[in-house]
Parts: sequence; structure tokens; C-alpha cells
Amino acid sequence: MAELQTNTQSGELSQRFIEFVMMHAQNAALFLGQIPNPQTGEGEVNLELARMFIDQLAMIQEKTRGNLTSEEGTVLRNALANLQMAFVEVSQNGAGEKSARAPRSAPASEPEPHEALSTPLQPSAAEPPPAVAASPSEGESRKKFTKSYGA
Repeated sequence: MAELQTNTQSGELSQRFIEFVMMHAQNAALFLGQIPNPQTGEGEVNLELARMFIDQLAMIQEKTRGNLTSEEGTVLRNALANLQMAFVEVSQNGAGEKSARAPRSAPASEPEPHEALSTPLQPSAAEPPPAVAASPSEGESRKKFTKSYGA
């Protein structure tokens, strides 16, 4: 009976971990403009906040290395790789100004977050995030980060 209870608790913890990863991934996708803001219905890009969520997932990946189930590791690895690639694409397209708004195309054409994470990709090694100024002025360059998630 104790073994069944342990397996049930382990399964619940695994599901909670996956939900945690997906919540962070959805927040990052929101700030990368991939998910429309529920209040405005438009995609908004905020690279600073997107980077924060992506870096948190990278930290979780590093701190849990060797302690995750195969499913947990796959979900985390795929979410992180997809978000890193999206971050690079958005930042290279110059949509990195804070709270930039772009109209959304048909939302039905985008896959659900869990479907988008089904392709296994290998992320690059995470580096520590650079220091960010507390209140950047309007005249500063739009390119704030030099961290590269891609190849």
C-alpha cells in the first residue's frame, strides 16, 4: 500500500512540475508576442520579461539535472529550446522595444503550447544573465542583451 501511495504522490509531483514548466513557458510566449494579451487581444513583445522567464526555466533545468523523469526532462528541454529560438527570432526582427504591440493573425493557426513542445531540440548551454539597468532611458539602444540562445 505504501508503494502505491508513493507512486501516486510521485505522479502528482511530476504533473505539477510539468504544469509549472508550462506556466513559465506560456508567460514567456506571452511576452514574445506569441500569445495575445487576454485584455487587449493583441500580441505584445517585452523581451526583458520574456528573458526572465526563459532564464528561470534554464536555471530549473540546471538545478534539476539528473533528477527528472524522462517526460519531465523532455517537456522542460523542448519548452526551453523553443522559447530560446523564438526569443532570438523576435529580438532579431527588431520587435524588442518594451510593450511593443503587434496585431495578431488568426489564433487558430497556432498550435497549443503542449503541441508546440513535441519536437525534441537541444538547447545551448545557459549563461548567467547580464545585469540590467533598473530604469532604462528612452535614448538607449534597443538591443539590451547579448546572450545568444541559438547556434
